[in-house]
Amino acid sequence: MDTASQVLDVGDYGSEFEYDSEAEKKRRKREDLAKPETHTKVKLPEKNTVTEEYSKEVNRHERFHLLTLDAFSRHKKIINDYLLYYGGSRKEFGRDVSKDRTDYDVLRDNHKFLWDDDDDDNLQNSWEKRLAKKYYDKLFKEYCIGDLSRYKENKIALRWRTEVEVVSGKGQFTCGEKRCLCQDQLRSWEVNFSYVEQNQKRNALVKIRLCPECSQKLNYRHRKREIKKRKSENQLESENKKWKNEFLSEGETTTAEASSTEKTKEESEVSETSKSATCTTDEETSIWSKATPVVEEKPR
Repeated sequence: MDTASQVLDVGDYGSEFEYDSEAEKKRRKREDLAKPETHTKVKLPEKNTVTEEYSKEVNRHERFHLLTLDAFSRHKKIINDYLLYYGGSRKEFGRDVSKDRTDYDVLRDNHKFLWDDDDDDNLQNSWEKRLAKKYYDKLFKEYCIGDLSRYKENKIALRWRTEVEVVSGKGQFTCGEKRCLCQDQLRSWEVNFSYVEQNQKRNALVKIRLCPECSQKLNYRHRKREIKKRKSENQLESENKKWKNEFLSEGETTTAEASSTEKTKEESEVSETSKSATCTTDEETSIWSKATPVVEEKPR
């Protein structure tokens, strides 16, 4: 008991942080004078508005993603998404290719073997004709390339040469038949080519160079006119000189032959005259050497 009383009598334990102090009381009074904070309840949005906002955000994100793709990748993504959600097969999305047209189809429908000035006026109306005319201007129209596979039916096919064929010499330094590769004894022929174009019959005078074998096929039914190379002035002059020299040499030989024949004639005449003279002298001597015959008269 004595130790407990001693501890209690040690002294008073005070603290400056007590809540019941005067400073704390004054602070509380000031806070009480301020307006109390009102916590209002936030109303949640409706489900429709949430779905609309979410769909807008998703569409915005998808649109940004699609814009970064090229056309073919975008098409594949859309088709794959459709098949993913709705099912089906890819054959249902096959494109109808029956009406597709390539540049070759356009050229085949609008190409012409020869273009006139009247055809140039109609080029502005269609791009197909402009494409065909542009291809026609790139062709080389000096010699033709031919197909003689049906020559026995009197049917041949001709077309103009391309740039690659001109560079390789096809149709000029090699045979103009599209399958023949002969380069020897080529001959140029002029052909009156008759053909049907856009339901109209037309004619064109063209040239083609062929080997002897292909030339026989070309002239199987009708003989075509052969084109021979014209001689230059130098060649003509050299030929004229040769002809003159030959003519002069022939003239000299003829004169020499004529003089020799004249000499032989003269010699033959002299020999004949000498022979005749010897014959006459022999006859005369024989006459004078003989005696005169005596004629006896018979009595009557």
